[in-house]
Amino acid sequence: MAKTTTMPTTRSLLAPGRYVQGRGVLADLGTYVAAIGSVPLILADPVVRQLTEATVTESFRQAGLAVRFEEFGGIPTAAEARRVADVLSDRGCDVIIGLGGGSTIDTAKAAGDNAGIRWVSVPTVASTDAPTSALSVVYGEEGVFETYRFYSRNPDLVLVDTQLVANAPARFLVSGIGDALATWIEARAVQRANGPTLAGGMATHTGIALAKLSWDLLWENALPAVEAVRSNLVTPAVEAVVEANTLLSGLGFESGGLAAAHSVHDGLTVVPHTHHLMHGEKVNIGSITQLILEAAAAEEIREFIEFTARLGLPTTLTEAGLGHVDDEVLRMVVEAALAPEETIHNLPFSVSENDLLDALKMVEELGRSVRAEAGLPEPRAPQEERPPVPAARMA
Repeated sequence: MAKTTTMPTTRSLLAPGRYVQGRGVLADLGTYVAAIGSVPLILADPVVRQLTEATVTESFRQAGLAVRFEEFGGIPTAAEARRVADVLSDRGCDVIIGLGGGSTIDTAKAAGDNAGIRWVSVPTVASTDAPTSALSVVYGEEGVFETYRFYSRNPDLVLVDTQLVANAPARFLVSGIGDALATWIEARAVQRANGPTLAGGMATHTGIALAKLSWDLLWENALPAVEAVRSNLVTPAVEAVVEANTLLSGLGFESGGLAAAHSVHDGLTVVPHTHHLMHGEKVNIGSITQLILEAAAAEEIREFIEFTARLGLPTTLTEAGLGHVDDEVLRMVVEAALAPEETIHNLPFSVSENDLLDALKMVEELGRSVRAEAGLPEPRAPQEERPPVPAARMA
């Protein structure tokens, strides 16, 4: 959603109908869904179905609901949303449940909107802030970002079982942290510009405060939470990070606004070099790029790079597979990130192609120098095996 020539004059906040989080809450899904619809369909990939089917089936049995699963095709394309919507209509469903990661959930929202029914988000990982929002990110068949699709309402229910999150590979949680850290960086920039948010109008003070709270919780809890999840443990730090990644970041990005970090993410999706990265990993490259474009204080940039490197997020072009590419490849990223509809135009200043190109190159230089100064391993290209990064708290 790009900045328009007419400045917004209203303020708006969007939120899901209900948010439920805790260890073992998947066993209560049937009770919550029964209050929303009587003929549900569960969209999930085969791995998630195998992990959750027994719990979901028993939960639905106790709530008097039939269990109907549909396999997610893997990429949140417009065609996949239409296919699932046809299944919903054929089966007479009145609510769809996206069970899994952000791609599954975004497709469930799109299919539910196509079919004119209600939808529920049940993330099994805390890797993005997609579950709470009234939008989907739509990709092409090759995994390249195409557009945002907006809806008139948010999910009726978001339910997060933190034991499922803790059982997933830690990389998912780390990626979610990368996505969520961008929320405050972008929201404060949009606020300075009095720019538009995805909720419509300008940000509310509530939306900005939630974005900042997400940031604060992550700086306090992210490192110990990642350590806990590596051992499949649910600790207070894990609960805090799951809430920050899912609820607070979701409310914050939608009602606070997006800026350059997510535009750079979108640009990175157009080159195959970066397809090994998860959403939040690409967003972290975008966050560093935005801080450079903003001429943020050197110490702020250094602390952000060191913190996210210790978490295992990429902080250099090398880790993104772009360490030795020529300018032609980087200009493809730049051109896509500066498309007229992109949110980089919500910054309180204009960004030229050369500005963004140089900022991307500076990500590599700063990432390497900060890692060296902090005693962290040198960045490795994706085909190289990377040693674990020490997760000790920063000084």
